[in-house]
Amino acid sequence: MRKFDVSSNMEITVRRICDTDVHQLSVLARQSFFETFQNTCTVADMEGFLEANFNEAKLLDEIRDTGNQYFFAEAGGALAGYLLFAEDYCSFPLTAKWRSLELKRIYVLKSWLGKGIAHQLMNLYLTYASENGFELAWLGVWEHNSRARRFYEKYGFANSGYTHDFPIGDTPQTDLWYWKYLRDDLAVRI
Repeated sequence: MRKFDVSSNMEITVRRICDTDVHQLSVLARQSFFETFQNTCTVADMEGFLEANFNEAKLLDEIRDTGNQYFFAEAGGALAGYLLFAEDYCSFPLTAKWRSLELKRIYVLKSWLGKGIAHQLMNLYLTYASENGFELAWLGVWEHNSRARRFYEKYGFANSGYTHDFPIGDTPQTDLWYWKYLRDDLAVRI
């Protein structure tokens, strides 16, 4: 468990998610995804996506997958966000040229945006990547989520020029693949 003091009256704690957290994770994942994408698709598409992707059985399988790194961020004793990352090359095979770590999810509840939660989660992800010898950090971000894109760009991520479909139900969506080289000598090997 890591603790971060972001103000004189609020402490952010980041801790690993375990099996017994599955209900809390399901609630947080559904709420944070809904808050981020609520006006981008139909109500039926949203409801179907939330149930298919954030039900407790599916999340428990993800938590138990030893390749996944799952963390909660808590602020002032309340759940504020979560993080999921893993070494995975399936979605973006080009990343297999390097030892790559995918940032699969980083979500912060709307009421906690701008309070340093996402920064603590991102710092954990990038520190883990560096300390474990990864050469490339990468993620998908919705093309119209300018706030998230600016956040990633502040951390040195760049648009790779590659995209992928990320529909919410029957509503088409497109994500941009962003990446960041973790060693300066790799950028010239594209």
